[in-house]
Amino acid sequence: MSHNENYLLSKMVLLKKTNVTELLGSELKKYRLKKEVLKMLYASDIMSAADLSFSVGVSNPTMRNLIEELIKEGYVKSYGLGESNGGRKPALFGLIENTLFVIACEMGRFHSKVTIFNPRHDQVARTLLVETEIDDPDIEDKLFEAATVLLEESQIQYEHIIGVAVGMPGLVDAEKGINYTIKNPENNHIKERLENRFEKEVLIENDARSQAYGEYMFGDAKEVENALVVNWSWGLGLGMILNGKCFSGATGFAGEFSHIKLEEGGDLCICGKRGCLETIASATALVRMAREGIQQDKVSQLTRKFRENTQEVTPEDIIKAAKRGDEFAISLLSKIGFGMGKGLAILIQLLNPEVIVLSGDLAKANQYVLIPIQQTLNRYCLENISQQAEVKISTHSQGSGLLGVTAMFYNYLFNQESIRSNYKSVQIKT
Repeated sequence: MSHNENYLLSKMVLLKKTNVTELLGSELKKYRLKKEVLKMLYASDIMSAADLSFSVGVSNPTMRNLIEELIKEGYVKSYGLGESNGGRKPALFGLIENTLFVIACEMGRFHSKVTIFNPRHDQVARTLLVETEIDDPDIEDKLFEAATVLLEESQIQYEHIIGVAVGMPGLVDAEKGINYTIKNPENNHIKERLENRFEKEVLIENDARSQAYGEYMFGDAKEVENALVVNWSWGLGLGMILNGKCFSGATGFAGEFSHIKLEEGGDLCICGKRGCLETIASATALVRMAREGIQQDKVSQLTRKFRENTQEVTPEDIIKAAKRGDEFAISLLSKIGFGMGKGLAILIQLLNPEVIVLSGDLAKANQYVLIPIQQTLNRYCLENISQQAEVKISTHSQGSGLLGVTAMFYNYLFNQESIRSNYKSVQIKT
């Protein structure tokens, strides 16, 4: 029995006060059938008992018994009668909205977002912002405290939480639950740390990949077979949907867009090398150039506001200044737009995507970065390829990562597959 199957069964058995290790023979078969019913209802929203019987491969009486038990256990409820096709109206069933909740976390370089979703992908709590860093030794306690606040506000019982889904930047090995970007080996086993604190099943995934999955399932790349999603913030994460599958590479580390080399010599990157894309096209680069300009006394609103303390300037300040017509701020955004365009030109000619979705803090600059990006693509890309790739700003930038990693968690839980699977085997009805 796989770990995630064991966890789901133990959750169901817990309601019956039975130890999961006691499940043998027919009992174990019944619980596996129940899990299959939950999987079908998760994917299809509402189904008739007859359709469930056919999909799961059991008789109608067996399915009725399974449904009755799932109703008693608090997972399934009746949704009345459906339309008749000539005979009796079919009884319809679906998941109960107030159970099987997932706590979703999206970690950034300086803060984390935390919220709660139900299996219909409805957000049932506000999004709470928590000051954290990915190598924070107390990250599990901070996230647990935030989740506790949301549970109390939403009046959700902790026993109704099925697990925790976390998207985070860096070299994330979802199989092992390790973020190798965290250099301290005592702190990089994120999955284990969170499972010990929450006492729930935990899935961790790269943030750009979870954003790509969220955009593919629910957002601006919905059902696009070949799409790229760039998480454009302090670093540059890349999530790839290739031939309808979420691509993670041989070891799960595909998408380290930040560290492709574009300049010989160049500025020193946090990875220890020089000339990486991150040094010319990220929020880190944007703020660095702004501080340098302020210190050089450039004519700008930014200079007047931050002359005494350049460390306080943020990407948001620069974008706001550009929208007020500040020429220095506009020039800075143009520079990082040109840098991003060079990086995207490489991706377009290698991968031939239909859509590129820009998400993250710098995507909020909109036309101030889109125009220089398009100009750069026109210069560096083959025309026949670049004209087929639409570059757009995400309209779900603040929620695609949370939604995506939540859907990944449900998909993994119900499918018992490798975490590095294509995240597409459950076709969710939206």
